[in-house]
Amino acid sequence: MIEQLERAAERPVSRETLERLENYVALLKAESQRQNLVSGTTLDEVWTRHIADSAQLARFEPHAGASWVDIGSGAGFPGIVIAALVEGEVTLVEPRRLRAEFLQQVVHSLRLNAVVVASKVGSVTGKFEVITARAVAPLGRLLRISQHLSTRKTVWALPKGRSAHSELVEAQHAWQGVFHVEQSVTDADSYIVVGTGVRAKAR
Repeated sequence: MIEQLERAAERPVSRETLERLENYVALLKAESQRQNLVSGTTLDEVWTRHIADSAQLARFEPHAGASWVDIGSGAGFPGIVIAALVEGEVTLVEPRRLRAEFLQQVVHSLRLNAVVVASKVGSVTGKFEVITARAVAPLGRLLRISQHLSTRKTVWALPKGRSAHSELVEAQHAWQGVFHVEQSVTDADSYIVVGTGVRAKAR
């Protein structure tokens, strides 16, 4: 499993990091008996469908120690996985109370360099060097509700599945920046929209 994670994240993964992720999976499976965090079918394939899929976003980190924000963290993908892999602080934004409480439990249990913000993204303050979000909103809307957290240098790393190209074309009617689409290393049919210098077009 370490080799798969290292290939996905393009960085070394220590035994300690793997143990943290194993503990996270155990907490996730236990909590899934209490609330619907991920679908049961993908829970059986959690290492490929969720852990490695989240880990691959670490390769877009602009430098060691960069600050991250994960919008709509839900069960902790990708934010918890990122926090286990990187040095910088990761802010997990999750408005649903039970999910935010679970994320706080995971952060505390695994001693991660992360904070949980239990609110909608519009209420979050600060600027971050990397912004991630998985299955939160169409790209254009996601940029609109999150832009206040970015600077011109912020890297946006946004998994978008099969709709990445079409969502980017639609979003570029209102948004500009340097964008490209990367293929997922865990799913041949999934893609990641990566952007920098993202800003609204003048009307």
